Amino acid sequence: MKVKLRNPDRTVEVSGPTNVRALLEELGIVPEAVLVIRDATLLTRDEDVFEDDEIEVRPVLSGGAR
Repeated sequence: MKVKLRNPDRTVEVSGPTNVRALLEELGIVPEAVLVIRDATLLTRDEDVFEDDEIEVRPVLSGGAR
């Protein structure tokens, strides 16, 4: 599957099928630090992802007014 990583932007290929938790572990990413998106849908860590999926992994950013 194609995985688009943000910050820094890059794309990697990962074998599937798997689930989101295992995918993040394979990529060395802390699950609590990112959002995982497929076709504009937010995925939970237990959801399956497949070989033909295009996944986007975005860091969780916080901030606000002072």
